[in-house]
Amino acid sequence: MSDRPLPNSAHSAATDAVATDSSNTDPSSEAAQSVPSPRPQPPRLRPYQVQLVNDLYRALNEGHKRVAIIAGTGAGKTIISGQICAHAEDAGKRLMFLVHLDVLVGQTYEKMKAFGLQCGFIKAGWEENRAAPIQIASIQTMAKRRWWHKWPADVVFYDEGHITLFSQVGKKVMLKTHPDAVHLVMTATPLRLGKEQLGDYLDTLVSSPVPSDLQEMGYLSRMKYYSMPRDSMANLEEVRTAKGDYDERDLKNACDRTELIEKIVEEWQRIGKGKRTIAFCVDIEHANHVAEAFRQAGVTAGTVDGNTSIKDRKKLYHALKTGELTVLTSCNVISIGFDEPSVEVGLMLRPTQSSAMHFQQLGRVMRISPQTGKACGIILDQAGNLQRLGFPEDVEDYTLPTQNKSAGGGGVAPTKPCPACGRIVLAFIVKCPDCAHQWVSERPVNTEDMVEIYSNAQARQIRDVPTLIELYHSHRRRAFKRGYAPTWADRAFYEQCDRPPDQRWCFGSLFGARPTGEEQLAIADYLNKSARRLGKSSDWIIQEFEKEVGPGTWAKVAALKNA
Repeated sequence: MSDRPLPNSAHSAATDAVATDSSNTDPSSEAAQSVPSPRPQPPRLRPYQVQLVNDLYRALNEGHKRVAIIAGTGAGKTIISGQICAHAEDAGKRLMFLVHLDVLVGQTYEKMKAFGLQCGFIKAGWEENRAAPIQIASIQTMAKRRWWHKWPADVVFYDEGHITLFSQVGKKVMLKTHPDAVHLVMTATPLRLGKEQLGDYLDTLVSSPVPSDLQEMGYLSRMKYYSMPRDSMANLEEVRTAKGDYDERDLKNACDRTELIEKIVEEWQRIGKGKRTIAFCVDIEHANHVAEAFRQAGVTAGTVDGNTSIKDRKKLYHALKTGELTVLTSCNVISIGFDEPSVEVGLMLRPTQSSAMHFQQLGRVMRISPQTGKACGIILDQAGNLQRLGFPEDVEDYTLPTQNKSAGGGGVAPTKPCPACGRIVLAFIVKCPDCAHQWVSERPVNTEDMVEIYSNAQARQIRDVPTLIELYHSHRRRAFKRGYAPTWADRAFYEQCDRPPDQRWCFGSLFGARPTGEEQLAIADYLNKSARRLGKSSDWIIQEFEKEVGPGTWAKVAALKNA
């Protein structure tokens, strides 16, 4: 398929589906009587964007009137939505475009101007033009005005639909004021917090390729991920859940700690020094503390939050773009509506249970920027979100989750095998439903450096044996530290890399090639406990010990035990 703005067949589908009836257009309106001015050259669509728009019109021609448009962060939602709006206006249709943040009103208007579209606004401080064929509507302002109830929208477009559709205004538009309109719900992340899901309201979906495919096409940046053992992160055991996510007050106590902040600055200096960086923080105070720590380390840093004016936000974003600012910390601002492709490093400092928030944040670092020499995106995850919610490369397809089946939202739900009985359970389970084994861990903070971690898709492409050995050793060390049997490490490695480990790789995984006598006794004790749980014989213990420490070493440790 060519990458011209849109093939004639798609445009025809637009007039047949999105714009099947122009009778709602008021012929006496100023817009209808005026002679249209020449439209500027619109942005050029990528081939997969053309395909997505064609898929949408095909779905509408089949009779669907409530459609999810899923385009992951970096897939070009701006251009896709602009093209759809342009087709609707061309066909004489009226379209209401819903946004949930004030800053998105201006961004949406810039998008519409790029396509030469005429807009009115339902937004405090913006000029009304009820005759305009496209109304950019803030759901906050809509709640305070009523004239739009009878505005004859043929199409309603929900930007960041996992939020706007589920607002009181969004539901009112779909179910009460405009039930007969075509409803198009765009999102990067279909799975949302809370019981209600997109599939409870929508008929079908169309989507862009998944992130790994876009990386293969060269439209998204390759990624490197770094994290630390979960036991070395913020202690979330006392953090309550509120409205489906971690309670912010509890989260602040767990995350806004000097030792964690100093650690992330230290890790950034080691892994991402000098690279444009954004940090996702718990609250304003946390964001300020992180920025101040960077400044004390001699790094230019600023903070943006919900109280920062749009003018000042633009200044900060420009400073980051030009390199005047190296680190920009934020609280609930740059997860959505921020677009600076040159950013190379993302600091994940806010633990979340929200798949939508997680993948929105990752997406801010996944954009390509060949003009600035960006080689890859880098994530330093101090929040454990990658292990909790998954990697974008592991998204295999998109589905419409429902209240009864909330799946497919952009990440494989992490699982773990029970070390006692082998049952596979979700990663957050603390007590095995079969054998009642409990996962208990001491949780020291700030004890280990970050190491590179891999998505399953990345791990399955690794052919370098030293890297595979390092990966296998990390699984074995985790099993040892948590008291899991060594068979857990074998299974975890297989699930990640889609290949069994070579048993020769066991050597030196726990304490290196020359463990001390005390360390050898600790290994023997660990294997004895594992053997009792698994029902293994003493021969198994000897075999596992000598794979780890070396041939003929069991006799020496046995002598130490008997001494």
